[in-house]
Amino acid sequence: MIKTVAIVGRPNVGKSTLFNRLLRKRKAIVEDFPGVTRDRHYAEVNRFLRPFLLIDTGGFEPVSEDRLLIQMREQSQLAVEEADIIFFLMDVKDGLTPSDIEIAKMLRQVDKPVFYLVNKVDGEKQEAETADFYTLGIDKFYSLSAEHGRGINDLIEDLEKLLPPALEDSGAENEIRMAIVGRPNVGKSSLVNRLLGYERVVANPVAGTTRDSIDTPFTYNQKRFVLIDTAGIRRKGRISQSVEKYSAVTALKAMDRAHIVLMVIDAEDGVTDQDLAVAGYAYEKGRALILVVNKWDLPEKDDQTMGRFIAEVQRRFKYLPFAPLLFVSALTGQRVSKIMTKVEEVAAEFNQRIPTAKLNQGLEEFVSKHPPAMAGDQRIKFYYAAQAAVRPPTFVLFTNRPDKIHFSYQRYLVNCFREKFDFGQVPVRLQFKGRGKKNF
Repeated sequence: MIKTVAIVGRPNVGKSTLFNRLLRKRKAIVEDFPGVTRDRHYAEVNRFLRPFLLIDTGGFEPVSEDRLLIQMREQSQLAVEEADIIFFLMDVKDGLTPSDIEIAKMLRQVDKPVFYLVNKVDGEKQEAETADFYTLGIDKFYSLSAEHGRGINDLIEDLEKLLPPALEDSGAENEIRMAIVGRPNVGKSSLVNRLLGYERVVANPVAGTTRDSIDTPFTYNQKRFVLIDTAGIRRKGRISQSVEKYSAVTALKAMDRAHIVLMVIDAEDGVTDQDLAVAGYAYEKGRALILVVNKWDLPEKDDQTMGRFIAEVQRRFKYLPFAPLLFVSALTGQRVSKIMTKVEEVAAEFNQRIPTAKLNQGLEEFVSKHPPAMAGDQRIKFYYAAQAAVRPPTFVLFTNRPDKIHFSYQRYLVNCFREKFDFGQVPVRLQFKGRGKKNF
């Protein structure tokens, strides 16, 4: 399973800058004053030899009584608890502060690898000022500049010694791995038990009681499935229950091993920001998604209730127009039987391969019907297409100007692929490369 690395430290030491540097894209908000990153950000870093899941946290002030800083501290503590490896970031410009010392004391009690990083070391002058940090009693720290990239290679080289290599999808072609994810107390465990027909996991109505992933193989319609439930009894930790609802790392790790994600939404609470964040991660990973609205027996209804809910889901999940939507009740069993029927449909699309001749006939049809815009004074030509992968269906289109395919035309082609080749319920990936002979 992919390892998780959490970046922790005082406010304004450069955690988000380091996050963006490692990710090589501006995903976290960065401003030059404390407290900008109030919640954690998650992203998979896969540009090095070995991938890892990176968590950016808000500032950690061990003794502050400010409410916002207390909440940020709780977030950081939660990240430390969830992570496999810790990056503790300090600031050479501030020197070793009492807060740094307190954080270091806390991390010594954590039975996990801790990398001690001194940031904003832009040259020899700042390098000489790092000597004070040895008073922490650590064997090694890394001086670096997150803004300019100085020292990052040494850090990654040592980090990779602790990371497992990237694994290909080793699951059998006919094995379908499903992850059930969602916020605490939306009924994930109850839904698992309904699907399996027996109490595989303990369902508890108290939010935040579920934690570890449990894998359950089973057979349905003579097909092999593995159900990955982000469930298990949560041991009471030192962090407050009030921040449990922000926990998402378990779900992210489960999705790394899944093909299809069942995103469980609470019918009474509706779609939340965390639902959007977790589903967005699944989309970025190329997972097939089924949106499951649970507890549909609870809301008071009229003849327009479902229509309003569907409209709201479509509005909030506008980047997932293909994702099927089901309304169920794990408590009563209402419509739960429809889930596996839908999973089979989605799995068939997700594993579908299109013959090359049929694929290229389709591409010629799409381009003839709606040619791409000119790239300056040059006409964009498509040579041929090939299917590179399934799970998700991935197609390589060879063209003379792969860098000039406008996003709107990419979206047009994706929609054509969906309609022509029956990919209406799964993500479709298109890659553009610059070589070939046969023109369309």
